[in-house]
Amino acid sequence: MTGDAGRPLLQIIVASTRPGRIGEPIARWFAGYAAEHGSFEVEIVDLAEVGLPMFAEPEHPRLGRYTLDSTRSWSATVDRADAFVFVTPEYNHSFTAPLKNALDHLNREWAGKPATIVSYGGVAAGTRAAEALWPVLVGLNMVPVSAAVPIPFAMKNVSGEGDDRLFTPAAETEAGAKGALDGLSAWVERLGRSGAQA
Repeated sequence: MTGDAGRPLLQIIVASTRPGRIGEPIARWFAGYAAEHGSFEVEIVDLAEVGLPMFAEPEHPRLGRYTLDSTRSWSATVDRADAFVFVTPEYNHSFTAPLKNALDHLNREWAGKPATIVSYGGVAAGTRAAEALWPVLVGLNMVPVSAAVPIPFAMKNVSGEGDDRLFTPAAETEAGAKGALDGLSAWVERLGRSGAQA
């Protein structure tokens, strides 16, 4: 679905829901960077605000016969996007349970759309979370973009307090973000998503 300016819609999904998470300022930085890139309309989707229950639909998501208002709302949110960026920390060598739950809720709404990952953590930069997430995206028939954005020692780049916290990227992180956005944009164009959804 194209955004208000006729550009494809990029959703940046914040995977951590815990208090004190730094995923939110990282997502805000990436959203600003993506807006400057100019290829997309940009929307942040915070799973802490979405507040999905644990998946409890009686039928397989591929059928799209949802019984819960929360699932219907989530379906409409994801369905309007043309591409995704998943911002995730690494928990015990994998990505977060809220993100897995959000992915499992739906099926066709994810399919055929390009996606990449912004992972963050300590020395490993959340790369093991990204490695665990890639096959899930493939299983949902998304198009994973090889250019991802691993952020090592991410906490060192966050300043401020509360809602005013800011993430200041290193030069290599910005370069990775540009590569990811270029890749997403190329795949959206190749797949003809904006034209098909207009």
